Amino acid sequence: MNGWFLLVGGFVAGAVAAYLALKRRSFATASAPGDERLFRKERRVQQKAVEYRLSFGPEIVVVGGGTGLSTLLRGLKAFTRNLTAIVTVTDEGGSSGRLREEWGVLPPGDIRNCLVALAEDDNTVKRIFNFRFDRGELKGHSLGNLILLAINELVGDFYTAVKQLNRILATRGRVLPVTSETVVLHGETEEGDLVRGEIKISENGCRLKRIWLEPANAKPIDDVVAAISQAELIVLGPGSLFTSIIPNLLIEDVTNAIKESQAPKIYVANLMTQSCETEGMNILAHLDWLTGLLGQLPDYLVVNQTPIPPDYLERYIEQGAAPLYLSAEEENYLCDQGTRVVFGDFVDVKEGGVLRHHAQNLAETLTHLARGAASTVQD
Repeated sequence: MNGWFLLVGGFVAGAVAAYLALKRRSFATASAPGDERLFRKERRVQQKAVEYRLSFGPEIVVVGGGTGLSTLLRGLKAFTRNLTAIVTVTDEGGSSGRLREEWGVLPPGDIRNCLVALAEDDNTVKRIFNFRFDRGELKGHSLGNLILLAINELVGDFYTAVKQLNRILATRGRVLPVTSETVVLHGETEEGDLVRGEIKISENGCRLKRIWLEPANAKPIDDVVAAISQAELIVLGPGSLFTSIIPNLLIEDVTNAIKESQAPKIYVANLMTQSCETEGMNILAHLDWLTGLLGQLPDYLVVNQTPIPPDYLERYIEQGAAPLYLSAEEENYLCDQGTRVVFGDFVDVKEGGVLRHHAQNLAETLTHLARGAASTVQD
């Protein structure tokens, strides 16, 4: 079985790289034969112009995991290529959980989603990397996870494998696992019950009174701390509070680096609460947890103000979720504490009625804040 996994993953990794190179080349030869040379030249000029513009974009570090992070990255890459996604490695569910248990590899799922989001041709890459097998020994596994596993086995190190895949996909920015160590989430509920693992944490998040990682002394990857120290903007979220954002902040050196950074810190509030994990928690309750770890409120809170369409809202409420809005009293309180609140239209309804942040609107807002912060520093 191990040989089969490596054979599939290794073969497809090479095939994907070759396919993407061929696809990029095909754009340069898509015109009539007599126009090929001119078309190629124009295409190269356009690509260089885009790369030149993006190279002057702000240095933004985004901390989190899950679909929220990948959605944001897909929007931000249109404004800057100076992006660093710091991704949690505590995932235990689905394909990632199986690979973690059977192979001892760090969970690849969130990393894969972020790499796909930052790929130049993300639609093509998404179809390939998110392909999920539906039978046999590979049932339930996504192809992207197997590719990352195969590269990990070939190079012998998960972070090196992630860097290799960054290069293969020609990502605009980079994706960094927060640590290369195997870490597990632990928590204690208000009733005194101890829970272990991401799944149990998610099921009991709204009942937690404390949360920690084991081993407690896990160290971040050096590039993570360096990226934070060089950032012009540090963004927390959007994403699951206890299983996507907080796990990164439980690594002491990461939290210290964020505290010491002079860059503005921004928290992007989720559109909805999550059943069990943050059920019944308002935005201030989310911020209380982050403040407890960082020792301060964020400089900015970015929050949606657009009503959720009733049909979709009803479905989410039936599942135990509720919209996250900020009241006037809560806004006044945060302003008094020095946190600026930025409202926007951030609702996007995806296929199947799934609610996500509007990637472009959110990215525009964050880029504007980054440029404003840079102007302030220059002044």
